[in-house]
Amino acid sequence: MIVSFSRRSAVFPVILLLLAAALLASLVVALSFGPSKLPARTVWEVALKRVTGLELGAFSPAQEHIVLYLRFPRVFLAAVVGAGLAAVGVILQAAVRNPMADPYIIGVSPGAAAGAVLALLLGWGDTLGQSGLSAAAFGGGLLAFAAVGLMAWRNGRLTPSRVILAGVAVSYLFTSLSSYLILSSSEHIPSQAILYWLMGSVAGARWDQLGLPALLAAGGSLYAIASARQLNLIALGDETACSLGVNPHLLRLKLMTLAALLTGVLVSVSGGVGFVALMVPHAVRLVTGGDHRRLLPLAVLTGAIFLVWVDLAARLLIQPAELPLTIVTAFVGTPFFLWLLRRKERGLSGDSL
Repeated sequence: MIVSFSRRSAVFPVILLLLAAALLASLVVALSFGPSKLPARTVWEVALKRVTGLELGAFSPAQEHIVLYLRFPRVFLAAVVGAGLAAVGVILQAAVRNPMADPYIIGVSPGAAAGAVLALLLGWGDTLGQSGLSAAAFGGGLLAFAAVGLMAWRNGRLTPSRVILAGVAVSYLFTSLSSYLILSSSEHIPSQAILYWLMGSVAGARWDQLGLPALLAAGGSLYAIASARQLNLIALGDETACSLGVNPHLLRLKLMTLAALLTGVLVSVSGGVGFVALMVPHAVRLVTGGDHRRLLPLAVLTGAIFLVWVDLAARLLIQPAELPLTIVTAFVGTPFFLWLLRRKERGLSGDSL
């Protein structure tokens, strides 16, 4: 165990640099491919002209528009959402001491989807635009989290087992509410709009959508990384955390509130993207172990890389149509968890929470 820990600590900076380079390469590839293929050189020439005003190559106004207003915001939003959801998954799995925890377990994703569906039925998308739908999704997510908190609060604290049970109940409630709203409505709602919120998409991303999610994803991830030692302690148990000077109940409340806020914002701009918060922490933990000082930064980078490639696949697989993101993540996530299950059955699993 000591050798394994030392080895992981030694290779951590190398893995971090490799993942950062992989993220940069992934962004370049994702910006270069789509219904209209663009060379990587053209992408960077357009970006350089935008930043510095220098025009080093010849490209058409149509290519410039594709790069600046269609590809760049979409690819960057995918990276932000992937990074944020991965951080949320790590936070929740430590907070509730359950490796299967993700935003669905606290009801935020189904709540946000229900809020967006309700807004579509009320016509807010036509009157208020994308901002109205995003606000409704964010409000639905927070309402679901508040319901979970009220149900799980007992004796002045949040109990992990009650959070999970309450989260499952609230998730089913809001999922059923979304289905009821769709089936009972006499209004025609485009199926693409429903899929956007129920299964996730970053199509139609705009620059003005990136600021708040990017700021919160960065801030939330940095806060979690700064709290990595405390996350390690509560993952070991409340008694251990208390004996070492950490209030696990207050910390758990802070972490779950942060996870709910971050998930609500991310879902409000990308819909309910599944599997990322659940799968990425597992995959990274197999390499780094359970130490959150290494797990969190590597999971954030891995989540960003993963969702950039998922979005690229969603764009290219059935052109000219697009797949919802959760369809692609499910095709990747299901075999991964089947393999992980077999691995654990054989007693070869790595560190656990």
